[in-house]
Amino acid sequence: MIKAAEPFPVDLDATLSALGADEASEAEAFDALNRMTEALMAPMTGGLSPAALSLAVFDWAMHLAMAPGKRLELLHKALRKSNRLAVHLAACATDPQTPPCIEPLPGDDRFASEGWKHFPFTLLPQAFLLNQQWWHNVTNDVPGVTPHHEDVISFAARQMLDVFSPSNFAWSNPDVLKKTAETGGMNFVDGLHNLVDDMNRRLTSRPPAGTEEYVPGKTVAVTPGRVVYRNRLIELIQYAPTTETVHSEPILIVPAWIMKYYILDLSPQNSLIRYLVERGHTVFCISWHNPTAADRDLGLDDYRQQGVMAALDAIEAILPDRKIHATGYCLGGTLLSIAASAMARAGDDRLASVTLLAAQIDFTEPGELALFIDHSQLNFLESMMWNRGFLSADQMAGAFQLLKSNDLVWSRIVRDYMMGERQPLNDLMAWNADSTRMPFRMHSEYLQRLYLDNDFAAGRYMVGDHPAAPQNIRVPIFAVGTERDHVAPWRSVYKIHALADTEVTFVLTSGGHNAGIVSEPGHPHRHFRMTTKAAADPCIGTGEWLRDTAAEDGSWWPRWSDWLAAPSSPSRVAPPTIGAPERGYPPLEAAPGTYVFER
Repeated sequence: MIKAAEPFPVDLDATLSALGADEASEAEAFDALNRMTEALMAPMTGGLSPAALSLAVFDWAMHLAMAPGKRLELLHKALRKSNRLAVHLAACATDPQTPPCIEPLPGDDRFASEGWKHFPFTLLPQAFLLNQQWWHNVTNDVPGVTPHHEDVISFAARQMLDVFSPSNFAWSNPDVLKKTAETGGMNFVDGLHNLVDDMNRRLTSRPPAGTEEYVPGKTVAVTPGRVVYRNRLIELIQYAPTTETVHSEPILIVPAWIMKYYILDLSPQNSLIRYLVERGHTVFCISWHNPTAADRDLGLDDYRQQGVMAALDAIEAILPDRKIHATGYCLGGTLLSIAASAMARAGDDRLASVTLLAAQIDFTEPGELALFIDHSQLNFLESMMWNRGFLSADQMAGAFQLLKSNDLVWSRIVRDYMMGERQPLNDLMAWNADSTRMPFRMHSEYLQRLYLDNDFAAGRYMVGDHPAAPQNIRVPIFAVGTERDHVAPWRSVYKIHALADTEVTFVLTSGGHNAGIVSEPGHPHRHFRMTTKAAADPCIGTGEWLRDTAAEDGSWWPRWSDWLAAPSSPSRVAPPTIGAPERGYPPLEAAPGTYVFER
């Protein structure tokens, strides 16, 4: 009798685990191939996803092809604009002082100089602007096109048209021709020298010409203070008092990690930090570490814990039993809002107020930056960061330059390379060239969870096991928007009224994302609007608010300083010492610290 064979001993769990590991490794390999391909493609596309642009073009072209009425309308408009230009040419032939038939859009100063007002140069802008207006009609209001794709196509068309502006060519720019006649052509020699210098600086990773005059700790970021705490992500600077007494509650400033902190401590005359110290405020400011490839796995919550919360813990140890006025700028304001919401949910009552400077909480209307943020572009951007572990400054610069290409690209080419001139750098421009990086994981989470999914405004952003909802913030909020902000449009910043169930003071100031915040008293041509909405007051729309709120001349800084002082303890106290060695926070390096010098 044959004995039945015994079953072969098999460890089922180990086998499945091995198979799972193999499948996971294969998936990683396939994903790495995708990432590598896109990372290699990125330098050829300027960091823009070709798939995203192709989808937008296909959407627009297909719907335009299916809209005979729209095409007839465009033909009709082309004929009308041609006739309008012909009539203008005929009028100019008899009267060279004929007023233009079309004016540039607000903010377009390419044709503002006197040379463009004389025949025949006056005709070139007219033809260009009419053509630009027609292409706006072509790319907008095509029935059925996805709004995001319409914005992308309109933006792309505008960029291509700007290349052919008559102001960009020496033979058609009266200012260049005049300069050439005056210098005997030496402007082009000087322009070539500027071009070679710029190329050399770019190839050797040196900052633009003129930035060497602005050195942190010497000419900028010179407000006296000391680093009192340092971890992997931040240095916390405490500034030395300059008044005999100070307000009891200190101020913590959380700048964005996309920028060096000293935008708020530029030259002595326009330093917001120095201004606050001179008004009797005790000021602490975070200086962020400039991440490297080793920091690729730092996430958004690491920035909250090791940034905002670590700074609050240090201030609490240095100045125990005092409430803190927390201030966040740009991304720092968004992060501060998340931290404040989580603190409110946990019953942490260390904050006296929250100030948000050009900071968004709701990202449904993020402005023209949204052109570069969709699912396809985010995937492409992640591949760029995956390759290096961070998003570098040069990868970010392209998008910001495209948003203001007339000011940052074409006008600079004309001035530096055709006119042979160099625009003198100021402290704000030099700071802007002192750029930073962003870690792979953090930036991916920020774009996905906040920009695309809008989790924070929707109450879905989780901190630990609980959602961090802005509605939980109960301390007063002071929010500042700027009129010409292309990073955080003021109408987006204004949405804090509908998201926070507390008193909100809102300021709309002149200027852009940076110049509107660096708006010191005495700065000419500045104005602002300011209102306060109690928690129980009804919300009103931005149009109604703008119509009913009168503008005031000057800087908003004094009004904010007074607002900070209002809820503070009525009696001022003696200035605190720098740091608290006995509690583990000894004074370290003098301000501006070490992280600000990381390149």
